[in-house]
Amino acid sequence: MIPDETVEEVRSRADLVEVVGEVVQLKRSGKEWKGKCPFHDDRTPSFYVVPDKGFYKCFGCGESGDIFSFMMKRLGMDFNDAVKSLGARFGVEVREVGAGDEREDPNRPLWELNAFARDWFRSRLLDPEVGRTARQYLESRGVDPETSERFGLGFAPDGWRGLRDHAAHHGYSDDLLLEVGLLTTSERASEPYDRFRNRIIFPIESVTGKVVAFGGRILGPSGKGAPKYLNSPESTLYHKGRLLYALGWNRNAIRREEVALVVEGYMDVVALAAAGISNSVATLGTAMTPEQAHLLNRYGQRALLLFDSDEAGLRATFRAGDVLLAAGVHPSVVTFPPGEDPDTVVQSQGAEGLKEYLRGAVDLLDRKLQLLDDRGYFDTIDRTRRAVDKLLPTLRAVADPALRDLYVAKVAERTGVRRETLEEEISRSREPRIGRGFGAAGEGPSRDASPGSPARGSSRRGGGSGAGGWTQAPTLRLELGPERQLLLLLLHSREWVERAAERVGPDDFRDSASREIFQRLLDDPELSPEQGDWSPQALRRLEILMGDPEELEDAGRIFDESVAVLEDRRLQIQQEKLKAMLVAAEDPAEKREIMEELNTLRMERRGRWNVIRRGRSPAPNLKTEGTDR
Repeated sequence: MIPDETVEEVRSRADLVEVVGEVVQLKRSGKEWKGKCPFHDDRTPSFYVVPDKGFYKCFGCGESGDIFSFMMKRLGMDFNDAVKSLGARFGVEVREVGAGDEREDPNRPLWELNAFARDWFRSRLLDPEVGRTARQYLESRGVDPETSERFGLGFAPDGWRGLRDHAAHHGYSDDLLLEVGLLTTSERASEPYDRFRNRIIFPIESVTGKVVAFGGRILGPSGKGAPKYLNSPESTLYHKGRLLYALGWNRNAIRREEVALVVEGYMDVVALAAAGISNSVATLGTAMTPEQAHLLNRYGQRALLLFDSDEAGLRATFRAGDVLLAAGVHPSVVTFPPGEDPDTVVQSQGAEGLKEYLRGAVDLLDRKLQLLDDRGYFDTIDRTRRAVDKLLPTLRAVADPALRDLYVAKVAERTGVRRETLEEEISRSREPRIGRGFGAAGEGPSRDASPGSPARGSSRRGGGSGAGGWTQAPTLRLELGPERQLLLLLLHSREWVERAAERVGPDDFRDSASREIFQRLLDDPELSPEQGDWSPQALRRLEILMGDPEELEDAGRIFDESVAVLEDRRLQIQQEKLKAMLVAAEDPAEKREIMEELNTLRMERRGRWNVIRRGRSPAPNLKTEGTDR
């Protein structure tokens, strides 16, 4: 039996339009969505989904119900399985009363500590005396109590050990608080102290709703050495380049509006939400990463970039735009007057004032052309040649073939350079693809290599067709080993699926069959070969993995090592892209910024492999596969 409160939490979090939309091609009709009924031969759309009321209804055959009944009728599940499947998908832990103990999540103490800290910060904000100044500040920024509660905003008082003492009273050690970054140390301090002091606190959540970290905005002017915004450091739970602030809250609105507003800071997101605009997300103190772009692509294929319009903001805008294009997201640029940002515009002009700027958004390439024209880049042949160099990164990045064709045609027309010449320039120094088509050219097998095909540049040895070539092609297995190990673990121990979703995405899998299986696991952790329309390669792969008798004795180590390889491959691609951008950059400030990112990436990769190698034995079947990078 599943408690009623758990059922209702799943119901409130689950997105009915998203779930039904995977089976039915839905089109918006006012506040409703309509399509052809999946329960009978529907020639004209008679099936309606009403998300505000949480039900569907077919006016042809009479079928109706809520999200649970849809899962039960369409997929043949019983009620408990439907609740569990939706809970796993939308970040609700579902436990049956009286059920046996489940395998403990090794990170459970960290999750619990972050949730504990969020509640404490929240209680400080709501305290009549302690939180008065913080509440007044939020009110002055247009943030009402409802919006504050929605985002779980809190307050860290101006003390050195308020949270530390409160946590110790409830049994949390300093080591645990240091691990998630709630405490920090310095050479001048004799003991750890609270990282966040005198700050408005913004809990940072995963897409599934778990608190992974915190951001803090100083209350009042920032003094010497005190940054305006302070974020948790990266930890076991938190990797800032893989998350977008408020995506968990706003993903349904992004899907409904069919566009995401990408802003720079927490306050921008919260201020927009307070004004009734709920389809925004923010990067977490870093430039847009391929992982963030791919994450956004899951919920919409259009994005509006609402960054500052100064030189630094424009550089960030165009770099983010290229990353989004490579992930299959079409970006446009919103331009504000000097000194304005989404927060200040909403404060002074309201939601309608902001929407006027949104309506004036310009396609990324068109905005580049406008700026180059304004700066006289098309006045002489020499400057036109330099303009082409500045436009090439965007032409190389775009993944959508139709959009790329339009871009090339427009640049050819504006610069006078023949289309064939531009195509040659693009192919001559194409940067590694990001997002869909992740791997760099010439790096291992193609993303769509089947298990039975040899790796690029290698000979097929080992003989036999066996298991679709899965165990008989050593070179290919060298490339797919971590992918195979991770999928084997997830299929045999489904409780690991949610943890995997926090750290890797489908595009981290080079092999198309593995990618398809992983995507379906994210959608339904209880999947089986009988569910859905599988590609032949993926179905064969799934059957082999589910029938594999291999015993995974150290699941935690297998998970960490497999994921580490996939993460490192991703970082390597990002590093190569930054190197290419460094070569193309002309502005010294931009070069310094790129070099800083490169150094950070190098340190992250080095640290990751030091952790993996230090005193750890290889996971089963990974002895010869750890070089898959």
